[in-house]
Amino acid sequence: MAEATTDGTASGRPLALTLLSGAVAAALVFPLTWVVLRASSVDAGRATDILVHPRVIEVFFNSLLLMAGVTVLSVSLAVPLALLTVRTDLPGRRFWTVVVSLPLAIPSYIGAFAYVAMFRPRGIVQGWLEPLGVQELPNIYGLPSAVLIIALYTYPYVYITTRAALKSFDKSLVDAARTLNQDWWSTFRRVTLPQIRPAITAGALLAALYAVSDFGTPAFLQAEVFTRQIYLEHRSLGGSDYASFLSLQLVALTVFILAIESRVRRSETLYTEGAAGETAEIELGIWKWPAVTACALLGLFTLVMPVALFTWYLLTGRATPPDSFVFQWSWLVNSAYVAGLAALVAAVAALPVAYLSARYDSRLGSLFERATYVGYAVPGIVIGLALVFFGANYGSLSLGGYELGIYQTIPILVFAYVVRFMPQAVGSTRTSVLQVNPKLSEAARTLGQGPLTTFRRVTLPLIAPGLIAGAALVFLTTMKELPATLLLRPTGFETLVTRVWAARQAGHYGYAAVPALLLLVVSGLSMVFILRREQ
Repeated sequence: MAEATTDGTASGRPLALTLLSGAVAAALVFPLTWVVLRASSVDAGRATDILVHPRVIEVFFNSLLLMAGVTVLSVSLAVPLALLTVRTDLPGRRFWTVVVSLPLAIPSYIGAFAYVAMFRPRGIVQGWLEPLGVQELPNIYGLPSAVLIIALYTYPYVYITTRAALKSFDKSLVDAARTLNQDWWSTFRRVTLPQIRPAITAGALLAALYAVSDFGTPAFLQAEVFTRQIYLEHRSLGGSDYASFLSLQLVALTVFILAIESRVRRSETLYTEGAAGETAEIELGIWKWPAVTACALLGLFTLVMPVALFTWYLLTGRATPPDSFVFQWSWLVNSAYVAGLAALVAAVAALPVAYLSARYDSRLGSLFERATYVGYAVPGIVIGLALVFFGANYGSLSLGGYELGIYQTIPILVFAYVVRFMPQAVGSTRTSVLQVNPKLSEAARTLGQGPLTTFRRVTLPLIAPGLIAGAALVFLTTMKELPATLLLRPTGFETLVTRVWAARQAGHYGYAAVPALLLLVVSGLSMVFILRREQ
C-alpha cells in the first residue's frame, strides 16, 4: 500500500489504492442495486397493482406512524432527562446519567421479548393479578406497543446528543437571561432551546432511522410495518415481487430521513463566543424526588425488567425443554465465529478506504468512503433480502459436475454483516490515520524504505488501536444482528439471536433465557467499550 505524497493532491493518489477502495465501495453498494434491479424487472402492470394495493398503503402509513411516534416519544423522554442530569440539582446525577444511557446498548427486540412475556394474555403479570379477579389484560400487540418499546430503547440517541449540547454551549447566555428576570421556562424556550435544537434534531433523526429499520420489535409485537411485512412476504410462496417493492419503499423512506438530516446539518449551525461549562443549577424543590422516581422507573422497565425476567426463567425453569431448546455452547461459538469473521473482513476492507479518504484530499476518496455507509443506513432486512435474491438465482457455479452455491452459506452471511457494519470500522480507522503525522512516513521514505515497507513498519503500528477498535465494534454489533442472520444463515446453523427468535415463535419464553442473557452481556460489553473509547 502506497503512502501519501507530500503534496497530498489527487494527482498523487496511488492507482492501486484507488482501485482497491473503489472495489470495496462497489461491493458494499451492490446489495442495494440488486433490489432496484429486481423490482425493475417486474412489468409495469404488476408494479402498479402492488403499489396501489390497500395492504401496501396500510403498511406504508403504519411505518410512517411508527417513525413519527418513536421520534416524538423519544424527544419527549430525552430532552427532560438531559435537562435533569445537566442543569438541575437532581440527586445522583452521574448515576442517573449512566442509567438512562444504558438502554441504547440493549437490542430493542430483547426489550420487546420481555414486554410480551410479562404483559401478554396468560402472561406473568396476569398470573399475579388473577387472584385479585383480573381475568384478562388489554391487548398488547400492534403498532402502539411497537412505538413504546422502540422509543424506550432509542431515546438515548436524543439524550446523548442533547446532553452534549447542554454541556458545551455558552453558559453566559443563560446567565444573561436570568439577569433580565427571566424564569427558567422562558430562559429555556428563548435561549437554551434554539442552541440545542440541532442536537435534538440530530438525535431524533437517528431514532427515526432506527424505527423504520427495526425488524425484531415489530415482529415480536405483530406490528404491520415494512420490515415485518417484507420478511413475511419473503417466507411466502410467490411473494418476491411484493417484497422487493416493499423494500424499495422502505429504502425511499430511509433516503428521505437522510435527506432531512443532511439539510438540517447545513442549515442549523450555531456559533457562540463564550465559554462552555456548567451554569447555576435549577432547584427542583418539591419535584426533586418525583424526578428521581421517574428516572428509576425508566431504568426499572428498560434494564431491570429484562435482566430479572430472563434470570428468573433461568433459575425457576423446572420442565425439561425439548431437545431443540436445550442450550448448546455451539450457539455461542457460532455467534462468535461469524462475528469474528465479519470483524476481520471489515477491518481489512476498511483499511484502503479509510486510508485513501484520510490521506488524499479528493472527491473520489470521499465518495468511496460515503459509499461504505449505504449499508449502515439501509435496513438489515433489505440487505438480507437482496442477497437472498442474488444467492438463490445467480449465486451458484457448476464445477466438475458439482454445483457450488453461496446461498445460505457462511461467506454470504459474513458479507451481509460487513455491508451492514463496515462504517464502524471505516470511521475508527480513518480517525486513527488522521492522527498520524505524514512526516513520519516521509522520514522513512528518505531512508530508502519502499511504500509498502513504510506502511507496514511505520503507519500500521500507529493506526492499529483504531483498526482494532473498529473491528471490536463490528464484532459486538454483529452478535446482535437479527434479520440478516435469519435470512442468510446456513440451514441448521444456530446462533444466540436465532434461538431467541425460535423461542418467541414457539411461545416458549423461558427457553430463551440463556441466549438472551448472553446477548445482554454482549450488549453491556459494547457499552463499556464505547465508554472507554470516549474516555
